[in-house]
Amino acid sequence: MAATSEAAPTRSLRDALASVLHDPRDLPFLVLGATATVVVIPFAIALFIPGVFRWWLAVAYLAVNGLGFLDRFILMLHNTSHRTLFKPRYRFLNHYIPWVLGPFFGETPDTFYSHHVGMHHFEANLPEDLSSTMPYERDRFSHFLHYYGVFMSRGIVDLGRYLTRKGRVKIRDRMFLGELTFLAVSAGLMFVNWKASLVVFIGPYFVVRFLMLAGNWGQHAFIDAETPESSYRNSITALGKRYNRRCFNDGYHIGHHVKATRHWTEMPADFEANKKRYARERAIVFDEGLDQFTVWMLLMAKQYKVLARHYVTLDGERPSDDEIIALLKLRTRPIHLPAGQVARSAA
Repeated sequence: MAATSEAAPTRSLRDALASVLHDPRDLPFLVLGATATVVVIPFAIALFIPGVFRWWLAVAYLAVNGLGFLDRFILMLHNTSHRTLFKPRYRFLNHYIPWVLGPFFGETPDTFYSHHVGMHHFEANLPEDLSSTMPYERDRFSHFLHYYGVFMSRGIVDLGRYLTRKGRVKIRDRMFLGELTFLAVSAGLMFVNWKASLVVFIGPYFVVRFLMLAGNWGQHAFIDAETPESSYRNSITALGKRYNRRCFNDGYHIGHHVKATRHWTEMPADFEANKKRYARERAIVFDEGLDQFTVWMLLMAKQYKVLARHYVTLDGERPSDDEIIALLKLRTRPIHLPAGQVARSAA
């Protein structure tokens, strides 16, 4: 009886919370956002209190933030950018994740949405995509540093120009407002407590952008030069259970590009249902142990043998490691195409 009486209030609370959501399956986002609010934000604010800041406390804060929340927060931001979290009557709450929580995780308000939804998914890693990996040798660290440097030095300006050219001025204005607000507040807080401002806002701003570009690089490292517009041939899928369980099935990147609004809970079943298509398209799929970040690291170290060991054969006899390595190397070569030469395709 005790277990039943305890379970009923729990179900009632879950039902009440889910009732404000656009999709009840997104309840984990509500829990994650609330937990980050009561753990990360008070810890960050404490670092700004005069006399409190200590470097060991700063390290502890970064450990809690980075190891406990960062990856899950970024993927929550990703999913709620594609599919609004709250129902229309509570739509003002949709600003909470990008505008209140985002800056504590190196995310300037609405920049991710503007870049990822307003540009990346329209252009799908093709030449007009400002984060396209196509022109680079995708197993060279010097090329990645150039990629990162270009984005950090002029990425926001280029994105503003792109959105203006495409007539997406509302998205552009949201992006500039969020970016400038973040920079102004961070600069102002430098005069309050420069150490805390560096740890809480400015440092993560640079680190998170590095990580997100590394992740995008890993997701779009292996491209078929003959059909670079195909989501099956310009993206990867990583089946690692631990990463996908923790990060809302982010490893199923091919499926995400085929249908950007597909709910994160549907990703594994969609992959299983379409394995034959993946096999026919010679899609690059990796097994347990790899995600886009480990793929990026292995490419930077040119560890093709490790990548080959994790390569998943979806149909027929498994190729030799040498054959797999040859395929992976071929798909990391630079591809130079003028904008508009290839037709975009969801598949």
